[in-house]
Amino acid sequence: MMRNDLPVAFAGLSGAGSILRSSEPVSLSPVASRAASLLEEALDLLVMHLDFAAALDRCEKGFESLLEDPDNEDSNSSEELKCSLCVVGIQALAEMNRWREVLPWILRYYQNPECLPPKVLELCLLLHSQVKEPHVMLEVGGDWLKNATNQHLPSYSLLFQLHLFYVLLPLGHFAEAEELVQGCQALTKQQQTEACGNIREKKHQWLQREKERLIPEKQPAVTWKKRLGPVSQKMLTMLAQLSRALGSLASQLYSIPYKRILLAAFMLFIIVVKLDPASPTSLPFLYRLIQLFHQIRLAVLPVQD
Repeated sequence: MMRNDLPVAFAGLSGAGSILRSSEPVSLSPVASRAASLLEEALDLLVMHLDFAAALDRCEKGFESLLEDPDNEDSNSSEELKCSLCVVGIQALAEMNRWREVLPWILRYYQNPECLPPKVLELCLLLHSQVKEPHVMLEVGGDWLKNATNQHLPSYSLLFQLHLFYVLLPLGHFAEAEELVQGCQALTKQQQTEACGNIREKKHQWLQREKERLIPEKQPAVTWKKRLGPVSQKMLTMLAQLSRALGSLASQLYSIPYKRILLAAFMLFIIVVKLDPASPTSLPFLYRLIQLFHQIRLAVLPVQD
């Protein structure tokens, strides 16, 4: 699965076995020689036989062999072998789709992230960017770049750009990116200016995407209309027509004088109540109603001479 995702890793492998293919004779300690032999086996298993689990096993045995040399008789060769074993191990884990184990596996042999070899850090940054998990390298990459010793390495500029464009900016950490650029003494003024310009551009693009992401939420009616069936849409049409009819009726009622409304309400009350005129108990009430009707008629209709 990961074979086509990390082509740069195989480019790193070309240097992984350089210590084995040097035209000049190399004098190694017995421990380093055994580690170099295991590295050669791991390379052969990885590239030729595609046996990634066996290649990873040879890398781990190579690390164990180097740890057996407490006096560190050949430190330079040991560090180069250690880095090469890491490169092969990273590729083997990636090929088995076990990329989540890469960083913990590396930190077993490099307890301090600031001491990671540049090639190892480069592969880790590329790998976690490829699998859309850049946050995994946020702390490790930041600590490595802030280390004063690492800022003098030839590959520092490349790793700085990888961390900036593959980790900080995709995560939206624009303030941290600007702080890192301004505090980096390894960059020239021109490089700092260009980096800050790239940060502003990426920030603008990030804000534009956030605005576009919120636009569909402003038009929920369109989404609901698509979800409704034909019967529900017909019901919505009828409700809309009824709403317009009620609005028209309300506007007509508002145009009628207030006193005429009271008179109409009173007459409606008489019809609805249906008082029985033959009932003795209704006489006082009817008499009172007649008086009220007479008063309302005088108030509503003008007196004619």
